[in-house]
Amino acid sequence: MSTLPKIAWIGLGIMGAPMAENLLKAGYPVTGHTLEPDKLDRLAAAGGTPATSIAEAVAEADVIITMVPASPQVEAIAYGPDGILANARRGALLIDMSSITPQTSVDLAAAAAERGLRVLDAPVSGGEAGAIEAVLSIMVGGPQEDFDAARPLFEALGTTIVRCGPHGAGQTVKAANQLIVAVNLQACAEAVVFLEKSGVDLTAALEVLNGGLAGSTVLTRKKTNFLTRDFTPGFRIDLHHKDMGIVTDAARTVGAALPVGTLVASLVAALRAQGDGGLDHSALLRGVERLSSPTTG
Repeated sequence: MSTLPKIAWIGLGIMGAPMAENLLKAGYPVTGHTLEPDKLDRLAAAGGTPATSIAEAVAEADVIITMVPASPQVEAIAYGPDGILANARRGALLIDMSSITPQTSVDLAAAAAERGLRVLDAPVSGGEAGAIEAVLSIMVGGPQEDFDAARPLFEALGTTIVRCGPHGAGQTVKAANQLIVAVNLQACAEAVVFLEKSGVDLTAALEVLNGGLAGSTVLTRKKTNFLTRDFTPGFRIDLHHKDMGIVTDAARTVGAALPVGTLVASLVAALRAQGDGGLDHSALLRGVERLSSPTTG
């Protein structure tokens, strides 16, 4: 019988499924719930226990981890008679690893405290590959003692694990992360089109660029997407559009100007409006290609 804390995992999507599986590999007992039956089958095949409801999943859990798309989904699974707060046992630790607004995290922590639950916001960066390889960066908001208690669990999921401040701080840092990633992707996409139209060997060019000051984790992770035009989603344009809304709204609230970020947010929105929302965010390349191709009447 495992002496590790019992985990309830809510949300088994592109990121959630491999993350839950990494906890299973580390020896944690994981009970999971999601709305997609095939994802529950995948969890069972990996050694986890499927649950038919949130209430069933969280009833005996020491730690509850949520990984869903956005603030409305976090609120839907947390609140109400069938939600986490109404059905988790007192003293349990709720770790929300979704990417949501900082205020949603602050509000959730306050509501959970009234129920005797502890909360950390712990969004991640690293995409599907980072989730699979357990090399995510995890930015955490919440009390130090809860962060310390959760750290062994985080170490099964990522390699860079930092407490950034009180409730909501993790989400604020994640918003900044998404700003940097989007701007970097846009710059890479523009460089790719420029290089190809100039007749340069793109493979060679990206190799040398990634070895110098222009190099980045974004280019390392996404250069194959650019080279092959394979935009199978690791992180969808739809989700990055949501995240750019979070960062631009939060920046307005604190009075921070985002001149480049606001422009890139509009380019992400345009790509989504053109029907590419389900593609990987490296598909920003498609937007640059459209702008670079002369139209004919």
